[in-house]
Amino acid sequence: MFSLLTLNLCVVEIKLHSKIAMSKRVVINFGRGSFEAGFSSVSAELWETEGARAQQLFGSLPPAPEIITCYRDWKLLYNALAQRLTRSGGIEIEPASLTNISQDDLYSLCQRLHAEINYWLNAETFRKIDKKLRTWLSHTEEVRIVIETSDDLLWRLPWHLWEFVEDYPQSEVVLSLLESKRVGEGAPTSTNQLRVLAILGDSRLIDINADKNLLQQLPGIAPTFLLQPDRKIINDALWQQSWDILFFAGHSSSQAKDSQAKIYINQNRENHSLSINQLEYALSKAIKQGLQLAIFNSCDGLGLARQLAKLHIPQIIVMREDVPNLVAQEFLKYFLEELAQGKSLTLAVRLARERLQGLENEYPCASWLPVICQNSTSELPTWQGLQDTTPNYPPVSQPTPNRKRIFIAMLLVSFIVTSLVMGVRYCGWLQPSELHAFDHFMHMRSHILPEKPDDRFLIVTVDEKDLRYQDAKGMQRYHSLSDQALLQLLEKLEQYQPRTIGLDMYRDGIVTGINANLRNRFQSDDRLFTVCKLENQDDNGIPSPPGVPKVRQSFSDFVDDRDKVARRHLLNSETPATSLCTAESAFSLSLALHYLHQEDKTLDCTPSGLCRIGDVEFKQLKEHSSGYQKFDDKGYQILLNYRSLPSLAEIAEPISLRNILEDKISEDFIKSHQYRIILIGLGNVANNDGWETPYSAFTSNHQESFGVIVQAHMVSQIISAVLDKRPLLWWWNVENEAAWIWGWSLIGGIIAWFLSKPWHLGIGIFTSILAIYGCCIGIFLRAGWIPLIPALLGLFLTAIALSIWLKIYHKTSEK
Repeated sequence: MFSLLTLNLCVVEIKLHSKIAMSKRVVINFGRGSFEAGFSSVSAELWETEGARAQQLFGSLPPAPEIITCYRDWKLLYNALAQRLTRSGGIEIEPASLTNISQDDLYSLCQRLHAEINYWLNAETFRKIDKKLRTWLSHTEEVRIVIETSDDLLWRLPWHLWEFVEDYPQSEVVLSLLESKRVGEGAPTSTNQLRVLAILGDSRLIDINADKNLLQQLPGIAPTFLLQPDRKIINDALWQQSWDILFFAGHSSSQAKDSQAKIYINQNRENHSLSINQLEYALSKAIKQGLQLAIFNSCDGLGLARQLAKLHIPQIIVMREDVPNLVAQEFLKYFLEELAQGKSLTLAVRLARERLQGLENEYPCASWLPVICQNSTSELPTWQGLQDTTPNYPPVSQPTPNRKRIFIAMLLVSFIVTSLVMGVRYCGWLQPSELHAFDHFMHMRSHILPEKPDDRFLIVTVDEKDLRYQDAKGMQRYHSLSDQALLQLLEKLEQYQPRTIGLDMYRDGIVTGINANLRNRFQSDDRLFTVCKLENQDDNGIPSPPGVPKVRQSFSDFVDDRDKVARRHLLNSETPATSLCTAESAFSLSLALHYLHQEDKTLDCTPSGLCRIGDVEFKQLKEHSSGYQKFDDKGYQILLNYRSLPSLAEIAEPISLRNILEDKISEDFIKSHQYRIILIGLGNVANNDGWETPYSAFTSNHQESFGVIVQAHMVSQIISAVLDKRPLLWWWNVENEAAWIWGWSLIGGIIAWFLSKPWHLGIGIFTSILAIYGCCIGIFLRAGWIPLIPALLGLFLTAIALSIWLKIYHKTSEK
């Protein structure tokens, strides 16, 4: 085995001005991958001189099986020409199969390997990293390119052939494992002399005295030589004293299959070799006590470097392949000369390596051999820095100026977008879309979380057949229902033992000769409630039927939105003096209160205007409440929480007027349906204008619901909230809504920041849209109405705005 060369830290009396070489550091992390499958997650970080990370880039590299083949061929030829190991680094070597080989063949393979490496690194998916690095770095500044990987072939590649390294004369490639981490700093040395433990091992066929002489001649060091020691002597030396540098000269080998890289420490046949694992505890102790640099002046040292790197030693210098004795000695000489001139450790290795090219007529690829391996969290020291023995590490978590700038920009953009969305929403411009979202949630809820009909109700409808029935019986109708038919109906309904009866039909102009019994019924039956119509722009309203006490008069008016959909529930309203309808309470509220009075539940309104029945508060709907921003909020309004049914008409079982009058209802039905709220209203008759509800948009031809059906849902909402604890619809205050919208705006900014590729950005936004929708529909199932449209706008606009800003920012940075 040839002597490796790496006495890496020589140096001289020259005094440098700083402990750490002031250089930039590029860390290229290859992640997990292989040349067969490619490297799908490659990142590059640029670290400034002061230790702050300036930028981070992402890319990938495609599969490159050609490099595997080319490297195997090169290694086969190199080892055959050198007549060295028959097995190296896990690559099978078969020298017997090689005949008529020459240096020209090796040179051709070198050219081919050079071309394959650069073709691979020039892939479109990696070119962005290369271009950005070139814009950030100057050709005159010192740069360390740290290759972070655990792939064996990536470690073995001659990285100095990369055109990027060739274009930057003060750069050098440094190898590092993915698992790098900090270790203890150790105790500072008490003198200015470096503590060097020099192990001089098996010296057969090589001259290690030259290495010993160089160490002895170096100023500023205190070497301790162990000449062909055994394992115990080395172990004790590492445990008993702290060291700055570990130096080895002799033979070594790396066996990738069993990961047992070995050094040959003496010529004793029984105990002549030693693996790094056999010194693991001693070396770990030495590293914690301040060991900073390991130099192995021996062949095939990458296996040793990988084992030492797992112990997180800061710096290692080895030879990547078998090295001739003369090459090792010349490298050491050149290396020490460069250090003596004040060069950094990295630059000294590069310059010394390049000077070896003069030996390549006799020793091909000599300039390929020296390599530095390090813990990627460490800085490479100068000679004076080694003498001070205190390792310096770059800050790990310090945010870079670029990240700070982008973070501030993201906060600012998201805040501006949120403010704009809230402003547009406040003006009511988003109200139509938010109300359509409300309708969608209401419709979806009926499928996801259906409810049972309210069995307290019985609905009697009057349809076209009932009109013909009355005419056939000679009954004088007032519009849809004659006095005689109504009186008979009320008498027939007694068998149902109703608690409350609501007549949802106008009867203001009863003909002369009204049935006296009907008038008496209106006056005396305290279960019977009638309706009137409030004054509007077209007329003065419609009064209640004559004889009905005011306490049982109520208005039947609904409040609808601009799209004619009934989403709100009016409970009370002020009555103009000119109105023919003097009722102040809604028909639905009057029926519900009468029914609940027998449950000892009464209405109580506080001076602040908040109304409650029992312990249930009815939150008043005003301007700027959730999706409602601009609307007529006169009177006491709440959101109408329709019962969640496939069809609104299924809230109760309807019975026609004629079936009741002709006693076609079975006794079993009558017995099983008691304590009812009975509503009487119009069904399918001409000129009976229905009402559009949140369900209408999802039915054929925008199917409308009869007024008596909507009234049933309103009464059911109040009674169910008080007796069954069915929740009323609720919403957030403005502050919570703003925080919700801003939160999703920030998420949009984060997506734009970290997912720069268009399809990645699209997937991120789409996933977030699903998350917003899921949150909104999930909360609506719990009776909560939170902003969907504003949150989507905040997410989307922030993502787009920040993406545009980032493109402009990066283009500006590149100039």
